[in-house]
Amino acid sequence: MGPRTSFYIETFGCQMNERDSETISALLAEEGLEPTPHPETADIIILNTCAVRESAEAKVWSRLGKLHALSRENEPVFVLAGCMAQLPETLERIKKKVPYVKVVSGPGNIHRIPELAKKARSDEKRRLFAAVSPPRSGVARDESTQILPEGLPRKNIPGVSAFVTIMYGCDNFCSYCIVPYVRGPQVSRLPEDVIRESRDLVERGYKEITLLGQNVNAFGLDFGAPGQERLGFAGLLRELNRIQGLYRIRYFTSHPRDFTKEMVDAVAACEKVCEHFHLPVQSGSDRILRAMNRGYSKGQYLDLASYIRETVPGASITTDIIVGFPGETEEDFQETLDVVRRVRFDGAFTFIFSPRKGTAAAKMKGQILRSEKSERLQRLVDVQSEITLERNKAMVGERVEVLVEERDQKDPDVWRGRTRTNKMVLCEGDPGSSLLGCLVEVEVREAGLWYLKGQVKRVLVN
Repeated sequence: MGPRTSFYIETFGCQMNERDSETISALLAEEGLEPTPHPETADIIILNTCAVRESAEAKVWSRLGKLHALSRENEPVFVLAGCMAQLPETLERIKKKVPYVKVVSGPGNIHRIPELAKKARSDEKRRLFAAVSPPRSGVARDESTQILPEGLPRKNIPGVSAFVTIMYGCDNFCSYCIVPYVRGPQVSRLPEDVIRESRDLVERGYKEITLLGQNVNAFGLDFGAPGQERLGFAGLLRELNRIQGLYRIRYFTSHPRDFTKEMVDAVAACEKVCEHFHLPVQSGSDRILRAMNRGYSKGQYLDLASYIRETVPGASITTDIIVGFPGETEEDFQETLDVVRRVRFDGAFTFIFSPRKGTAAAKMKGQILRSEKSERLQRLVDVQSEITLERNKAMVGERVEVLVEERDQKDPDVWRGRTRTNKMVLCEGDPGSSLLGCLVEVEVREAGLWYLKGQVKRVLVN
């Protein structure tokens, strides 16, 4: 790519963006560029962006301005990649507000970034090079612009766990969410490609993989004609469970509507699939769930949670909850608190509803005052925090399996890792030995809201 030899990349948003950044980095490295942690010396600067909330967009625009203002000898090529690139207004804003951005690439076109950056560097007219196809409501969404070619390289990330994207896009159209419009329609990768990539990661030394998709439970639903034999998510878990040398399988994100009893049974039957279920309930009110277009009722969600508790003893269940959705009353909010108390989640990601331009919910009547939403959020957090702490403290005295991921930054004699149920554990072991990448058995001696702490009793797998 000429005399310029370095690149700098920042990633915003979800795990799928993190996975995409691994490919962007590897593609640029194949072209002879070297990564640098210093944006002021980089010849190419890439921001891989998120568009879930307008606040996420604002953060990117602000960061672009700060990066451009850095003192440097030569002007770098600025690249805006990811979901923000798919928004119809992004290209126009770049032309008017940030003309120094010369490459724009949607998630399905990140493999073209090296080519586009090369063109931008040699272009004397300083044009904008874009590889996007913004899907809009009411217009057919072109799946071909969302699917990455198979066989793209990926950067080796230090650690014991790796991401594997199993599908692209989303067909749920929750009324508050912009993702189906920026990520495109739901398309599954072929099972053999997912299995091949997973085996390759194990050969590279990874012991855990996390399967990614906007809705992993819908994997395979787009294969073939109705009624045709196909490998769905449960079948994929069973196939991956057979990979020698792989110790753990996680997945993210699930949708309660598509999480079947067959999938729960697969988790129970597959010894490598972790007993952690992240099931975003969003609300406990049937009326609000209908307005959100979630596709299930409070009763159906509670039935699924009960089946998980019965079928996978000791499993953890975590969730996402939105408070202050348009029209939400105190009675609706109490229904949400009722779900929290009945399911007894191990943890919850809680959010105040924020109108997202381009979604149906942004136009709904009954928008709630920020002060009222904040007050409800605090009450929710108080209830959930009490439950989380109780569930964690109940584990004191138990022995749990932990996959050690890294040293603790504050205490070099302490290691950090996660249980199969995705709880963070601070492990105290022999100060003179390295536990990095080991599966160890830890006796839990202390529990806090966000962590467990204990003593390593034995190493299960080096």
